[in-house]
Amino acid sequence: MKKNVIVGQSGGPTAVINASLYGVVYEALNREDACGTVYGMINGIEGFLNGKVMDMEPLERSGELELIRTTPGSYLGSCRYKLPEDLEDEVYPKLFEKFAEYGIGYFFYIGGNDSMDTVSKLSRYAEKTGSDIRFIGIPKTIDNDLVRTDHTPGYGSAARYVASTVREISLDASVYDNKQSVTIVEIMGRHAGWLTAASALARKFDGDNPLLIYLPETAFDTEKFLSDVRAALEKVSNVVVCISEGINDGRGTFICELASSVGVDTFGHKMLTGSGKYLENLVKEKIGVKVRSVELNVSQRCSSAMLSATDQKEAIASGAYGVKRAIEGETGKMIAFRRLPGDEYRTNYVTEDVNAICNQEKTVPAEWITCDGSDVSREFVEYARPLIQGEVKVPTEDGLPLFAYRR
Repeated sequence: MKKNVIVGQSGGPTAVINASLYGVVYEALNREDACGTVYGMINGIEGFLNGKVMDMEPLERSGELELIRTTPGSYLGSCRYKLPEDLEDEVYPKLFEKFAEYGIGYFFYIGGNDSMDTVSKLSRYAEKTGSDIRFIGIPKTIDNDLVRTDHTPGYGSAARYVASTVREISLDASVYDNKQSVTIVEIMGRHAGWLTAASALARKFDGDNPLLIYLPETAFDTEKFLSDVRAALEKVSNVVVCISEGINDGRGTFICELASSVGVDTFGHKMLTGSGKYLENLVKEKIGVKVRSVELNVSQRCSSAMLSATDQKEAIASGAYGVKRAIEGETGKMIAFRRLPGDEYRTNYVTEDVNAICNQEKTVPAEWITCDGSDVSREFVEYARPLIQGEVKVPTEDGLPLFAYRR
């Protein structure tokens, strides 16, 4: 018997979150033996609660579905809605009544850690109430911090953007050799420094910029930072430093908090910004050289120009694989990647228990960070380089990228 499908997106977008959406929708539409209508949740589970859904099949007929593959942002819209911890809360029967209203048999949620928390709660409630709806999480995050998977869709493209942009910044910073300068690049990463570590890929040779890389996995000491910068300036005139927005003193205080207080989002996460500006002022005051800070901000997660073909291919495949596994009877799972041994980069797709993934965080291994905490190792570079490979041709119109827009 056919069952209807619903898919949603949650959390911060990536350059390939819509490629995962494409994978889910394309596979479901082409499984006419098992899948009926394919619905999209507008603004995630929160929008679904408010009855905001759309039929995805017309997108295939219009050709819009193909365009989605290279469109950044979240085509369906996103949310940061946290389901209650108490499965007895009234929101759960409301959700499952709506699932019944739309004849839903398969539920797919594309997102990161908090989104996997949603999949976990819904699948546990389904088990508790005897519902046969199957719930599958499709991974997404530029932070690359989901456990039980080698990496996550979104990371490869964001890493490519970071490496390319830092290389450009480094060349720009080097044009004047008669005056010392420091450029501080602030990169996304709250507790995990995977994206900042990718700046190491910008180097063209040993001793090239960025000379210093600081991740949140190691305690950040401002005095040591100043000493590192002074030492670097003795070697080259123009120093590029890359930092994670979440660098901290190892005792719970983010460096950005030294300059100002920070707010929190709906999940209780501190909204980090300003670490680069704080260190810019510190270098200006203590060292006295020309200094500027650059905050990459949302550009690192929404650049279609820097799409990694490897990343896009894996995002599509993970979405499609999720549909296959749900049809075969799996639920309460997240799609994960397993890197195969050998010199050639290859991965397998597997399923992992979402309950063991949500609310966990994968950080950069200590052995991939240098002992002094100011750089990453060759092992990290070998891990990350395959993920940024391959060109993607983005359709254009009048000299600008042509994206899919939900109307």
